[in-house]
Amino acid sequence: MSMAAMTHIVSEEEWRIERQKLLAKEKELTRALDALAAERRRLPMVRVDRDYEFEGADGKAKLTDLFDGRRQLIVYHFMMEPGSGHRCRGCSSFIDNIGHLAHLQARDTAFVLVSPAPLSQIEPYKKRMGWNVPWYSSNGDSFNNDFDAGKGFGLNVFLSNDDVVYRTYFTTSRGVDRIRADFNLLDLTPFGRQEEWEDSPPGWPQSPPYTWWRLHDEYE
Repeated sequence: MSMAAMTHIVSEEEWRIERQKLLAKEKELTRALDALAAERRRLPMVRVDRDYEFEGADGKAKLTDLFDGRRQLIVYHFMMEPGSGHRCRGCSSFIDNIGHLAHLQARDTAFVLVSPAPLSQIEPYKKRMGWNVPWYSSNGDSFNNDFDAGKGFGLNVFLSNDDVVYRTYFTTSRGVDRIRADFNLLDLTPFGRQEEWEDSPPGWPQSPPYTWWRLHDEYE
């Protein structure tokens, strides 16, 4: 990339002035996100009366078992259909970005994956990717459809109180995108995610979205 394609170069003093202007906007957005999170904590809840059936590494499990003794449960619906050889690069890169679960567990929160595929299909892929996140099969159950994931991906949040489960939150698409550490880190860089939908200066490297994604063991 030529220097002509770069944004203008300034002195450190000028840079600090511009950085402070952007910082004011960033702080405003942070306060807006805090306010949104406060609203999210006050969303009404829906009681889940059915106890769904899953299969995990330790055998059969109910929805209440997925909490693993904790009060809060985050479920990521990983795209993997029965019999399909498709391995979702988006879901896989999202799970690559999940850190050590001890930090969630310290706040009484469990995190699990759920897919419609049978466990025999899930386990080899989990081993290949080197993940330790609990992953359950909902094969033959309507769990994905009942909680808005269908054949796609999504993230549901549940609360357990006196062995009664409540659904508190759901998001998908860019709502899940926002949680990814790699995207958030790339958003801090000059080139960003380098995808065509982004508003970047002329000459910045860009490619169509999704096309650059790989499983983490498939990058050159």
